[in-house]
Amino acid sequence: MSQERVSWEKYFMNIAKEVATRSTCDRKHVGAVIARNKTILSTGYNGSIKGLDHCDEVGHEMENTHCVRTIHAEANAIVQAARHGICIENSEIFVTASPCYDCFKMIANSGINKIYFGEFYRDERIRDHASNLGIELIDLSN
Repeated sequence: MSQERVSWEKYFMNIAKEVATRSTCDRKHVGAVIARNKTILSTGYNGSIKGLDHCDEVGHEMENTHCVRTIHAEANAIVQAARHGICIENSEIFVTASPCYDCFKMIANSGINKIYFGEFYRDERIRDHASNLGIELIDLSN
């Protein structure tokens, strides 16, 4: 009996879930994968500024009930692509939780045109803005 192949969307989301296991903020483990033409361009997870202590080492840095010590997974994936000279325009991002408003703005400005997410997380503004910008928001939670 052969195992059924997963869709590309499920494949990349499964990888994003694995990337999330590297997260260093125990408040929420999030992973992101940027892909284009069925090829991974970059990954990211939520963690502290490179070279600084992580939440799981020294605790959280809280502002308005949010930990601000971490850089979000989406931002880290975009930064990693930039550091390595990888163009991410016209790509897709797979995130285990939908982007916060600030990450959504970075995603939009980076030229990513599809956002797949595993659970909706907090900010409804991204729905209207994505629609207005022609960015597809695709819920893979079911």
